[in-house]
Amino acid sequence: MGLDRRQSTPGFKRQVVVTCAEARSFKRASLWMERAIGMKVSPNTIERISEEVGEGLREAAEQDWNGVLDGEPIVPRVAIVSVDGGRIRTRVEDGRPGVRKAGTGWNETKNAIFVSAESQTSTDDPQPDPPKCFLDRNHVAKLTETAKSKENTPCDAPLPAAPRPTGSRKKKRRRAPHKPRRIHRTVIASMSSAADFGRQMKREATRRKFDQAPRRAFIADGLACNWKIHEEHFRDYVAILDFVHAVSYLFAASVVCFGRSDEAWEHYRRWMTLTWRGQVDQVIEELAEQQKRLGEPTGDGEEEDPREQLRKIVNYLRNNRERMRYDEYRRAGLPVTSAWMESAVKEINYRTKGSDMFWNNPRGAEAILHLRAASLCDDDRLIRFLLRRPGSPTLRREKFQPATAA
Repeated sequence: MGLDRRQSTPGFKRQVVVTCAEARSFKRASLWMERAIGMKVSPNTIERISEEVGEGLREAAEQDWNGVLDGEPIVPRVAIVSVDGGRIRTRVEDGRPGVRKAGTGWNETKNAIFVSAESQTSTDDPQPDPPKCFLDRNHVAKLTETAKSKENTPCDAPLPAAPRPTGSRKKKRRRAPHKPRRIHRTVIASMSSAADFGRQMKREATRRKFDQAPRRAFIADGLACNWKIHEEHFRDYVAILDFVHAVSYLFAASVVCFGRSDEAWEHYRRWMTLTWRGQVDQVIEELAEQQKRLGEPTGDGEEEDPREQLRKIVNYLRNNRERMRYDEYRRAGLPVTSAWMESAVKEINYRTKGSDMFWNNPRGAEAILHLRAASLCDDDRLIRFLLRRPGSPTLRREKFQPATAA
């Protein structure tokens, strides 16, 4: 079915767009449309309509969702902003058949979440001992390898295999009162520059009234661009370095200093526990002593030189020391990891990233990012946009009860 976009009815577009936002590919969306509602729609038609709507979503965001997201947002008790980078494969858009990569074929994406939450504060550290997972040797080694591969992923690397489901379910634990409970989440994603994305983030946070929240947190990994966004737009938010990234650096430091030995593991346990308790300054002092023992790196700064590796680790910790007061964050009922952000990136990647996925650069890539991000928001902004977009008089008259905004 090769409908021209001018022939597409509003109801038809709504079905196409919602299906496309959730399906793994345009081809899968076409198959779902045929099986679910008995309508044959070509992948090319789905792609064309989705790009049109994705561009409309981008424009709506620039206009602060005026006429789309009605009602007054609720000021959250705890406002959490988190940002992380991603990767998307692109191709040159020249109308010719086949795939011609744009540059290396991979481009950086920016992703951010805005979570209103609730938690309890306390005068004493509610969890002075680190979680058991950070005391599991195999788990920590895997975390470190994952963090390292994320920073140095080759351009043609395939996606990791999905974990196989196990027969037994994990017992659900009660959430500790100091740990934030998610109430409402919105998501944004784009291929724009860090400077432009920072402005997008500020606009979304302001619309959600995050600046009025009594407790505010900005959590990210150690990339300089993340903290530039914090400095320019979220300076009055508590800055938090994701503890998992701190763990990966501490484990790497133990291996650099002592090899893969029991002594290295004991030093890691000590440094990790001190950091968990907010005593990172002591860890930095001890690592500085280890640097003296190993010696300063030579001027060439070879990557494989343990002295150079330790120098970089110490600098990383020094640069982020003011964002590693984890005992204070727990007392304030704030998060210490970016687990929610990592989860959102996986949800975005499900639709946008794959070894056989190439997006037109930049139109197709930007459109699918806006489309997928809107579909992941708790305020139903994708449906609300489709109901209210210009040229959709039939849908504007439909009754729709959106989720409560917060």
